[in-house]
Amino acid sequence: MTLAYPASEFTPEEVRFGRGWQRHAAVLAGAWAVLLFLFRGDVADLATIYWTNTTFGHCLFVAPVVGWLVWQRRAELSQLAPASWWPGLALVGAGGFGWLLGDAAGVALFRHLGLVLMLQGAVVTVLGPHVARALLFPLAYMLFLVPFGEALQKPLQDLTVAILMPLLHVTGVPATVDGVLITTPNGYFEVAEACSGAKFVIAMLAYGVLVANVCYISWPRRIAFLAMALAVPMIANGLRAWGTIFAAFHTSVEAATGFDHILYGWVFFGVVMAGVLAIGWRWFDRDPDARWFDPADFPPPAARRIDAPVAGLLVLAMASLFLAWSSAIAARAATLPPQVTLPAVPGWEPVPLSQSAPWSPNYPGADHFAHARYRDGSGVPVDLVVAVYGSQYEGKELVGFGQGAIRQNDRWVRIEDLPPLDGGAALRMTHPGPIERETVTWYRVGDALTGSAARVKLETLKAKLLGGSQAGVAVLVSAEGAQGETRPAIERFLAALGPVEGLADRASGAD
Repeated sequence: MTLAYPASEFTPEEVRFGRGWQRHAAVLAGAWAVLLFLFRGDVADLATIYWTNTTFGHCLFVAPVVGWLVWQRRAELSQLAPASWWPGLALVGAGGFGWLLGDAAGVALFRHLGLVLMLQGAVVTVLGPHVARALLFPLAYMLFLVPFGEALQKPLQDLTVAILMPLLHVTGVPATVDGVLITTPNGYFEVAEACSGAKFVIAMLAYGVLVANVCYISWPRRIAFLAMALAVPMIANGLRAWGTIFAAFHTSVEAATGFDHILYGWVFFGVVMAGVLAIGWRWFDRDPDARWFDPADFPPPAARRIDAPVAGLLVLAMASLFLAWSSAIAARAATLPPQVTLPAVPGWEPVPLSQSAPWSPNYPGADHFAHARYRDGSGVPVDLVVAVYGSQYEGKELVGFGQGAIRQNDRWVRIEDLPPLDGGAALRMTHPGPIERETVTWYRVGDALTGSAARVKLETLKAKLLGGSQAGVAVLVSAEGAQGETRPAIERFLAALGPVEGLADRASGAD
């Protein structure tokens, strides 16, 4: 006998959220909306980074992925009763303080991370710790909204060079390397920051974490998959770079690099993603129909509960405290001299700036900027640059992305970092021609003279939070010439110039 049943009897029961959920969700949505408005400058900054910086283009997909992860848990969530919990304000406060540190020191990473932590803290405060625990992975995945990982570019450049150079020699391509510059009989190649593979490693980290959570239960398998997801794009990028130079050697530089840009931008990452997923597929151990969590394991808190609207107001009040603190700091800018005049240097005569290979460091927003060129009897020209800031904030700071001795997308290319000189950070760069120069950079903030960008941020933070002078000065001394003659020229110039800190203090009015 054959029995027929209506399909409706097999339809899962409709997911229904009670009035308590609707009330708490409305308060959370309102708190998030106001937070995003209060910190709209950081929201706009993040949107610009996502849209214009290819390294962080994957961040555009993080918010939809978080929404999808929450949607997948809707059936289990509907069985929980949200309960606002005031200790969640501690996470809001931690995020607010992190944002303040980033704002004071000019570290965008801290500001963006602080904003995300405040949004997460609002969830814990308004919905309660039991709901937050049930949403632990979606909440944690929000951290990928923060653009991070640019520090990986240099080590990944070095790794790419280390992979491709042996491959070039094995496959019969005569090549030499100088830092990140590779020369073959018919070409001159730079393993630039954009070619380091950092953008794919960062994106693969976000992708690997998602797949590890959605497709695996076993922690050893999750860790193994994530390690593989990070290793494969590093190796593949080295192979891609080798393939480009190999093809250029046997065809032409123009044909090989043109194809490489198409391959790198549209095909490479898709192939790597598919390959990583294919490798890990056979070890997936999570049942696609399995529940994400058991609601019985997440009872609501028995104490420290507050009303939902009160929780939302407390979240906004906590965040506003740090905005007010930031405004008080911004009102204390240092008073600078009306102009900066570079000194006469004994034994060195002023000469016109280079016209054959123009060089000018990038310090946007500087209150004063001065650049002069000198020459002594040896004939090696030396440039002196001073940039002065009365205060620092986002877009107007001593240290930032694309700032300093080399501009972003400049014709000057960094070859390698050199040993420091008198505490200043030194690097060697080249210009098509080729023309080389060595540049040493010092920063003066408060009583500190350093070549370290991290020290600049720390000293700036101390000055802002503890009430010191917020003035900052960058001093660059750069010699143009062959390797081996630039460092002696810089040392002679510094001996005649006198202490760098004295020059910096005169420029900022501290002396």
